[in-house]
Amino acid sequence: MFFGRKNPFSPTDAFPLSDAVMEFHDSSSAAVRPGRRAMDGLGPQGGRGASAAQQWLQVLGLIGAYALALGGFYALGAVDAQVLAVLAGLAGLSCLAFWGVFAIGWHQKLRHRHLKLAIVATGLGCMLVLFYLAPVTQILLAPFAFVAVAYGTFTIPRRTLLGLAACLLALYAGVVALHYMQQRNAALLRLEALHGLALLVALPAFILLMGRVQRLYRSLYHAGRKIKNIQEDAQRDPLVGCFNRRYVLAALEEQKQLADESGIPLCLAVLDIDHFKRINDELGHLGGDEVLRTFARIAQQGVRGGDVFGRYGGEEFLLIFPATSLLPALNTCERIRAQVESHAWSGLLKGRVTVSIGVTRYVLGESVLEFFSRADTAMYMAKEGGRNQVVVEEPVAKGDSLLPESSAHSSL
Repeated sequence: MFFGRKNPFSPTDAFPLSDAVMEFHDSSSAAVRPGRRAMDGLGPQGGRGASAAQQWLQVLGLIGAYALALGGFYALGAVDAQVLAVLAGLAGLSCLAFWGVFAIGWHQKLRHRHLKLAIVATGLGCMLVLFYLAPVTQILLAPFAFVAVAYGTFTIPRRTLLGLAACLLALYAGVVALHYMQQRNAALLRLEALHGLALLVALPAFILLMGRVQRLYRSLYHAGRKIKNIQEDAQRDPLVGCFNRRYVLAALEEQKQLADESGIPLCLAVLDIDHFKRINDELGHLGGDEVLRTFARIAQQGVRGGDVFGRYGGEEFLLIFPATSLLPALNTCERIRAQVESHAWSGLLKGRVTVSIGVTRYVLGESVLEFFSRADTAMYMAKEGGRNQVVVEEPVAKGDSLLPESSAHSSL
């Protein structure tokens, strides 16, 4: 029975569930959205999005990959144990230095790009030291230089990377000159010069190309954020900030299907502010809007984390209790009713603001319309029984009676 009310699930409200990407938790308002510079790793105190543990895993992964390749060289007799010992020493000193930075807390004062730049520069410097000690490791220098640059691509600005590449090439040329001065080996000089020429041509080109990828990544990230913000706005009532009619009806349909499939309990409450026309007459529509916003804030503070609260229309709201039996749902509704009644409302109101609530539980296999109708009927019974109360309407087994059994929980 709807007491002559219009069908709430009219065709204008019907839409495929796939059109509404639903998440049944109200986290969008509490989520802190990262700024543009924080996303790019260019903001102050960068690294908030990447924990210290993640930084260590990434760095140790790079060191481990290089050590594995150098171990293969050792197994093939291309390098001796001294080179492996130097690698272990350099890796240990580098890790100790960065551990000190994290232990002291300096990483909180550094921008994320500066921290990554230090990691990349340290890695390239260690590879140059090993190249000086064992010229054959120039075979590893080129590919791992690309790996190190790729590691910092999405954080370090392109100009900085180009400057770092120029420093690498200059130091590479210096090591080549030292090798020739020490060994006077023209063949080695020619081979190292060829490797240097390849780095000179390929590394800046790689950085420039990765700059395009970086810009594409940023564009996709910002587009994704805009889509997410639009989606969140589409789920929210612009006046009161809670979920809107479209979202809450889709959530109700989703939870009904979940209850049918799994057998878990489901409850629904309809909440209606008492004498809202009188409030509008006393305060005007702007004052009435403020009462709606305050009520929505009070109600959202009273619901549990997994509940879905939204505005159905006007001064009427819906509260869905997924995986909840009737008694906990009743307790939540009574808590909201009491909080609304005891709230320190504006002195301009001639009387207190109260709410009438009807709550019921879902019967497996019934339609959403039947489910909603029973909760709506319970809310009207609360209105007719004196308002400012919670009425529970228990469904009865089909065939026992055409009338539902009702009970009221009132503060009066």
